[in-house]
Amino acid sequence: MASNSPGARRAPFSFAPAATARARLGPALAVLALVALAAWGAYALALRIGLDRLGEAADHRLDMEVGRIEAELARFDYLPALLETSPQVQQLLASPFDPALRAQASHYLHALNAIAGAETLYVLEPGGVAAAASDDGQLGTPAGQNLSYRPYLREALAGGRGRFYGIGVTSRVPGYYLAYALPRGGPVRGVATVKIDLRPAALAWRQLPGEMLLLDEHQVAILASREDWKYRPIVPLPEAERAEAATSRRYGDAPLTPLSWRMAGDGPLEPGPVREVRLDGRSYAATVHRLDAGRWRLVLLSDQGPVRAVAAAAAGGAALAAAALLLGLLVLRQRRRLVRQQLASRAALQAANDSLERRVQERTAELRATQAELVHAGQLAVLGQMSAGMVHELNQPLAALHTLSDNAVLLLERGRSDDARANLTRIAQLVHRLGRLTAQLKVFAHKRTEPPVPVLLERALREAALPHAPRLRELGVDLRTETLPADLTVMAEETRLVQVLANLVGNAADALAEVPAGTRWIAVAAQCEPGPGAAVAAPPGNPAADGVPRRDGDGMDVQDVGTALCRIVVANSGPPIPPAAQARLFEPFFTTKPAGRGLGLGLMMSAHIIQAFGGSLRLARSGEMPEGAGAAFVIELPTRPDVPASALAPALREPP
Repeated sequence: MASNSPGARRAPFSFAPAATARARLGPALAVLALVALAAWGAYALALRIGLDRLGEAADHRLDMEVGRIEAELARFDYLPALLETSPQVQQLLASPFDPALRAQASHYLHALNAIAGAETLYVLEPGGVAAAASDDGQLGTPAGQNLSYRPYLREALAGGRGRFYGIGVTSRVPGYYLAYALPRGGPVRGVATVKIDLRPAALAWRQLPGEMLLLDEHQVAILASREDWKYRPIVPLPEAERAEAATSRRYGDAPLTPLSWRMAGDGPLEPGPVREVRLDGRSYAATVHRLDAGRWRLVLLSDQGPVRAVAAAAAGGAALAAAALLLGLLVLRQRRRLVRQQLASRAALQAANDSLERRVQERTAELRATQAELVHAGQLAVLGQMSAGMVHELNQPLAALHTLSDNAVLLLERGRSDDARANLTRIAQLVHRLGRLTAQLKVFAHKRTEPPVPVLLERALREAALPHAPRLRELGVDLRTETLPADLTVMAEETRLVQVLANLVGNAADALAEVPAGTRWIAVAAQCEPGPGAAVAAPPGNPAADGVPRRDGDGMDVQDVGTALCRIVVANSGPPIPPAAQARLFEPFFTTKPAGRGLGLGLMMSAHIIQAFGGSLRLARSGEMPEGAGAAFVIELPTRPDVPASALAPALREPP
């Protein structure tokens, strides 16, 4: 009795999804089968047509090559008739080991071969010894050699004519040997042999498409368009044939390693339809012609790649056409389904977009609050660093003011009013400089918009050294600036460049206090490298000349200033900087001086100033320091050596 439970009622519908999947898979498989059938049929038809055309072209080319080789061999058939009528040859055959007759016959053969154009022409006595040769006296000549093991001698003695292709025993040059019994039609008194060089034909094959092989009666490639195929059989040689080849020295010392020859179909390689061959991993269409009375086979291997590519294109076209026809019918069926799916997708996408927009707004509010906190903390840090730096930089001019004012009092007491007036003038200049230093507070508070201007480097160095002059004299330090050109300008701001140079000179003076007197010196040198149109680092927030900021591969702002690069080296003879300290030189509050002698801010601020000019400040490498220097710093700044003095900033044109 049937059950009335809910589970029993649902059982008949449990196979509905599988049935639906099979219903959908059936049409798809039918479409794929029809497309594959169309592609296969088009490919097979196009391949057959292409191979037939390839075979016709190969047959025509082989006809020409066979005719050329047989014509080359046939043009020496007249030589036996000449030799059996030659008195020199007849006398030599009567007495084959007479040296005088050998010389006469060899001379005649040399003259005859000069007209015939064979590789070598020689005469053998019936025992196999070469009685005379056209190249007698030359290296590799067969004259005087016993060649009785050569098959062509035995064939000529037995049947009046012999043929053989092999490598010369004495010359090591391969060739085709034609042997003729002398005289013809009577008792054999000797054998005339012509050696023909067929290598030029193989060289010509290399200039034409496809690969070509000439197989001898043992199916060994005696000529080939590829050198690595020569003297290699297409099938392994039986032991008997290997023994015969070794006895006759047919292939010299060649190992007779078989080629990786794989041929489709059954039966030997014979003239007829095109055969597919796999050789060295490539697929060829092989066409064969017989020559040399059927003993040799000339094989042309044509690349099937273009034919198969055309067949593949035809298959692709047929598949596309069939697919387009069948899929066009399915498009109409799927259209309504796609429309319904698109409407559902748009609704889901809109809901997701609304949710994402709300999350973005919430996240943006959080980021703005965090950014405000970071900006406030940064302002406090910059304010502390700026205050410490200003105190550090004001100490040097104040020390100079103290020294100059004391000297002015002494000079007035001694009645040297002119010198006192000069000191007071210098004091006024230092006060003016202090005003400019305090004006740097505006630089930290506001971004600069004006670009750097040309500054005379030699003048900036003089101003930087002035506050340290008393101490340098006290220490006996020699300040060397002879190599600085007086008109050299760099792109900077005079006040801040003087500040950087003064800091470097002061640090050098501190270091020189530790070395013996008489060896203390500070050297400042500059070298400019041409670089028109070079891009240099631009000051932060300072756009390029066209108002559009650009960035280099490291993400730094760059400015195309059309300048050269000036490298300023400030070196001293003090002790070298320890390696552990070199990596931290430009960190804030790091110093190697004793407590109370420095805050560790000078190099850090100097590096920031130079970067604002579009340059860099770094520790000099070993190859950049002058001889005898213990430490050196390198300032790299852009410069414009073509700027005349009249184009300098007004502050630079004031008298010192």
